[in-house]
Amino acid sequence: MAVLHHSLDFILSSPVDSASTVPGLLSIFHEQGMTETVHDTQGHGYLATLVGKNGRFAFLRVHSHGTVTIDLQCYQEDSIAEVDNLLNALEKKLKTLLNGNIKRIKRLPALIRGAEVDRYWPTSDGRLMEYDIDKVVYDEDSVYQKIQILHSKQYGNILVLNGNVNLAESDLAYTKAIMGSGKENYAGKEVLILGGGDGGILAEVVKQKPKMITMLEIDQKVIDGCKTHMRKTCGHTLDNLTGDCYQILVEDCVPVLKKYAQEGRTFDYVINDLTAVPISTEPEDSMWEFLRLILDLSIMVLHPSGKYFTQGNGVNMTDALTLYEEQLGKLSCPVGFSKKVVCVPSYLELWVFYTIWKK
Repeated sequence: MAVLHHSLDFILSSPVDSASTVPGLLSIFHEQGMTETVHDTQGHGYLATLVGKNGRFAFLRVHSHGTVTIDLQCYQEDSIAEVDNLLNALEKKLKTLLNGNIKRIKRLPALIRGAEVDRYWPTSDGRLMEYDIDKVVYDEDSVYQKIQILHSKQYGNILVLNGNVNLAESDLAYTKAIMGSGKENYAGKEVLILGGGDGGILAEVVKQKPKMITMLEIDQKVIDGCKTHMRKTCGHTLDNLTGDCYQILVEDCVPVLKKYAQEGRTFDYVINDLTAVPISTEPEDSMWEFLRLILDLSIMVLHPSGKYFTQGNGVNMTDALTLYEEQLGKLSCPVGFSKKVVCVPSYLELWVFYTIWKK
């Protein structure tokens, strides 16, 4: 049973005497059948917890520095009208009691806690976003990761790996950006995709009739989920592991890249669509060393005139982006790079994409 957490904040021009404010507010709670327990704040204002019918629970706090906060918890099945009436009455009473001393009133949408479907996911820079997710359509634990596909009314189905939003059916902008923003011609070319288990890049590159696409995806369960629940993204390309111009190898990309490098095999395009924290059976010394290994191996198998595309990070993650660009200067082969900022709908933030080439 989900719990709704309502909050009502009053930012004041100056501190207020709780003795002149609290009785009026308590009268509203009493009308709703809620009784208070007052707590000792050791001189830091007033604090009471209130308990009432249907499991309602509230915090009333008059802060000594000049803020009044009210938090109300109730079950999702509780009467919406009754809860709204209570919050409206409290707001009206405070406006009367604090007339002329209010700088700002903030009433936030209710936070839904403990629901069967999680609606809250952080951006890359730690801002909490609420999605309009209404159901889970796929939920599997593989040997590598937690895989979920969640349905959003606005974005369609969303692939979430280990708690990170990866791609929604609405995110064609992501796929286009990581393919070169429509400026590349893949016809007759050799293409290597690292990761890409949602099938989005594969489906778009196939349309351009390349010579051959090799896709290296470590997790069969990602493919299984996406070919059923992300068909607006992958089309029919994941239905079979081979097609007229592509092959999907369900393998760890690192040993395969090493094998290709030893054989001298090259690709016109390498597209790195691995997860934010790449998964491998290879031992890791450190995350940056592991990322540099993938970069080095990818550049080794890149044709001298080829291009390497990858996603970077959120545009606000300037330190992480700088560290990534420092790794580019440490590769065994000198490279140049450019970057592009793109709005990816379901990410709810601007995202940086890189194009890398051999000098």
